[in-house]
Amino acid sequence: MKIKHGMILAAGLGKRMLPITLKTPKPLIQIRNKNLLERAIELLINHGVEEIAINVHHLANQIKDFINKKKYKLKIIFSDEQDMLLNTGGGIMHATKSFKKPFIVVNPDTLWSNAYSKKLKDLEDLYYKNRKPCLLVVNKNLSFDSSFKGDFNLNKEIISRDTVNRFIFTGLQILDQSVFNYRKDKIFSMNKIWDDLIENKNLFGIQSNEKFYHLNTKEIYDKISNLKIID
Repeated sequence: MKIKHGMILAAGLGKRMLPITLKTPKPLIQIRNKNLLERAIELLINHGVEEIAINVHHLANQIKDFINKKKYKLKIIFSDEQDMLLNTGGGIMHATKSFKKPFIVVNPDTLWSNAYSKKLKDLEDLYYKNRKPCLLVVNKNLSFDSSFKGDFNLNKEIISRDTVNRFIFTGLQILDQSVFNYRKDKIFSMNKIWDDLIENKNLFGIQSNEKFYHLNTKEIYDKISNLKIID
């Protein structure tokens, strides 16, 4: 069973990437021969996704122009947040409201590559085994950026949050619209959804073994840009 819908979070302001993001939206920042958005789209296409929703806000027209010029052979729709940013949870809920089946959500700040294709398939298998939302996490020891404190713990397949957390969220997750059933507000963080799921032991996860590159700051971008990363 293949998931056919995906969503890419591309509405952030990218403040920690200044001054680059004064003129370029963060998803269009290039590492070697591909930009961040391109890498996220290719990950979804290679998995067999047929429709992608992308939320936009900062320098939205640049992102739309890039997509139009690329002429991808799948359906891409835009969820426009130029008038009001909806935060991560609100952004996902709004952008995917037409998706009746499970969907993959990708944060393009991570440097996605073909190496993640197998883990995306494993994450999909985990979703269909439990019919519960699931996250791809990575041990913080594998993070190029050592400033990450950790978001979660992973006990077999169950995600938890504790005083000390060993795992970082990679930015790849599988959800369905049911996680938003009781949300009345429009603007909220995915952390609220995750915390509710964790409380009921309804958030699952698997571990990535890839070196984790995530464009968190301009300093990290400069360091990653000097690496000989093979796509």
